[in-house]
Amino acid sequence: MLNKTFKKIALVIGVIVLFGVLGLAGCAKQTEAIKIGATEVPHAEILEFAQPLLEEEGVEIEIVVFSDYVQPNLQLADKQLDANFFQHIPYLENMVEERGLDLTWVAKIHIEPLGIYSEKIDSLSQLEDGAQVGIPNDATNGGRALMLLEKAGLITLKEGTDVLATIYDIEDNPKNLQFHELEAAMLPRVLPDLDIAVINGNFALQAGLSPTKDALFLEGGDSPYANVIAVRTEDKDNEAIKKLVKVLTGPEVKQFIEETYEGGVIPAF
Repeated sequence: MLNKTFKKIALVIGVIVLFGVLGLAGCAKQTEAIKIGATEVPHAEILEFAQPLLEEEGVEIEIVVFSDYVQPNLQLADKQLDANFFQHIPYLENMVEERGLDLTWVAKIHIEPLGIYSEKIDSLSQLEDGAQVGIPNDATNGGRALMLLEKAGLITLKEGTDVLATIYDIEDNPKNLQFHELEAAMLPRVLPDLDIAVINGNFALQAGLSPTKDALFLEGGDSPYANVIAVRTEDKDNEAIKKLVKVLTGPEVKQFIEETYEGGVIPAF
């Protein structure tokens, strides 16, 4: 009889313990996962810094590094990624229109000033007639590069030209500059073969160039080309995405950007 009583007590205790464990599991913080595409510098570096801060918010991120500007949007649209972080707004808008992608941006994170670089001259005043000039071959960065060359006083573009300007929109080219349109990521590699090249900030940093020290001419902090977090439009109100934005626009990330890149990357929030 006593043995049966002990068995009943043990059974009751077991049930209580089981429900207690289940209850604790139910109360445990749920972890959400985000797969995010990024170019290596500075985007992936910023995300790596933010990882422990995101974990505190219950979000784990898997960073997929890309070396081009096309695949991150295509893979996001195909649901191979949950977000991406590599592009500015004009580029995103142009690709959405051209490819018919249902993507949108949810937060501005930083600006990477576009710069004019050279291994052959120390000043743009030394640029000779017929100089070889490299610019990005994608629509928005190519136009952006031409606008920077105009601002530097090297060319004049047709009136009303915007970010989608091409070399055919050049109205005045007093130094008879010869243009080479190349993939943005390639420009630092071919810089020794050119007189000057207009290079995106991320690829300049990746190649060991300091925008504030090595550029002969640099975009100002008022540049409208803020790099953003992009998502599928259907996911713009996703809670995990909101937490990602909260962390990436927080004071810790801002301080990291300012201290790490010393003006080569500028917070946009």
